[in-house]
Amino acid sequence: MNRMLMMPVLLPFATAILMLLFQRKIVLHRILGVLSTTLLGVTALILLHGVMREGTLALQIGGWDAPFGITFVADTLAAIMVAITAIIGFTTALYSIGTINTEREHYFYHPLMQLLLMGINGAFLTGDIFNLYVWFEVMLISSFVLLVLGSRPQQLEGAIKYVTLNLLSSAIFLAAVGILYGMTGTLNMADLAIRIPLLEHRELLTVVAVLFLITFGVKSAIFPLFFWLPASYHTPPIAISAMFAGLLTKVGVYAIIRFFTTIFTSTDATLVHQLLLWSGGFTMVVGVLGAVAQYDVRKLLSFHIVSQIGYMIFAIAIQSPLAIAAGLFYMLHNIVAKTNLFYMSGLMRRIGGSYDLRKIGGIYDSYPLFGLLFLVPALGLAGIPPLSGFWAKLLVIRSGLEAGEWWLVAIALGVSMLTLFSMIKIWNEGFWKQHPQSDYDFATSTYHHLGRLDKSMIITPIVLLGLVTAVFGLWFEPFFTMADHAAQELLDPANYIESVRGGTL
Repeated sequence: MNRMLMMPVLLPFATAILMLLFQRKIVLHRILGVLSTTLLGVTALILLHGVMREGTLALQIGGWDAPFGITFVADTLAAIMVAITAIIGFTTALYSIGTINTEREHYFYHPLMQLLLMGINGAFLTGDIFNLYVWFEVMLISSFVLLVLGSRPQQLEGAIKYVTLNLLSSAIFLAAVGILYGMTGTLNMADLAIRIPLLEHRELLTVVAVLFLITFGVKSAIFPLFFWLPASYHTPPIAISAMFAGLLTKVGVYAIIRFFTTIFTSTDATLVHQLLLWSGGFTMVVGVLGAVAQYDVRKLLSFHIVSQIGYMIFAIAIQSPLAIAAGLFYMLHNIVAKTNLFYMSGLMRRIGGSYDLRKIGGIYDSYPLFGLLFLVPALGLAGIPPLSGFWAKLLVIRSGLEAGEWWLVAIALGVSMLTLFSMIKIWNEGFWKQHPQSDYDFATSTYHHLGRLDKSMIITPIVLLGLVTAVFGLWFEPFFTMADHAAQELLDPANYIESVRGGTL
């Protein structure tokens, strides 16, 4: 079972190499993309089942024991994140078939998507901080190239902002890694969890913790390090934006959870947890206010990415078992709902002719089913029962009340109302009101002229993720049980350490 840990990385890597060997066979690229993500889903489920049955799994690459070799580790949190990545990868592979033009496909769109999946899975499974940096760079390179595919001026402007700030965060990351290695002599996460409490001179620990917070704060787009995201995520094709919206920022949130539970405990990083509390509140407010002011659907949803990250950061900062479980469940819900909303925005553009809500309308009259499909992720994001967002927000608010963070709970409730307002705004402007052009004929839309295969490739991912949102809400208990189990492991990392160190503390 331990050797399965390599498969979420090797599968997309091997698929990308195979695509490059047949670079002109675009149809083969599409088939391989769907096949690879399907196999990734099967592998992820096997891995998740193994972790739930046997506990934390660890693999030492090349037979070098920790902390000297490269370690891959799958605890409940990592296994869950790999599984949700497989779902988003599969739906995006389908959605890409119906939406990405052949010009971008000839410029290695599909191999780059596979490399992006490889980087994301590598970040979730690595047990070593330096290798986490390596996987971040794999994600950065592939995502930057995906951002500029098409070479429109708007794309280039957004990509420059994106890569500049992320390169700066990478430099800060390396500085923090160097200082931490100088203090402890190791970068293995399990080994660090043992050595850091034994350090005699701890003056630099807070500095290192803050440096890591800045690095992962940029990756996850928390306040005040978020401004690159709404400037760049709306510029590429929707399939790329959806992948970024669902997964990339969540890798940063995952790193914050991992570092400030496994490596830096609350006693080592008290200042960081206070910063996270304040940042969580400001992130919620700034993100939702930016969303409310927008009429471009992609920009509106991009600001909502920022706002929803605030809920996760708020929960993580509290550090109670319920709060960590709430943050994890919220992250899973948000990955699915946010990706689906971006898919829907692309469909709205094809039907209505624009991303600008002031220039479209009447979609519900002509396509009532699409209106209902939109309401599932939209109401889920706003926290309307019985969808997944209701349980996610309820858990975050309950954990905040138990921790006595009354002002942040009030902010979370207010932001939730504004989130609902912005979702209703999209519904009213895009679906309910009449199209501004009285003579607009939906039969002339680009969606109407798509082939049956392309239409099914667009609708199927939206339906699948809508079902996941409904299942998360209606069968909430088993998913929360997994999140709670992951939270217990994070707050008591003894099993994680023992699995990596071969049973010795």
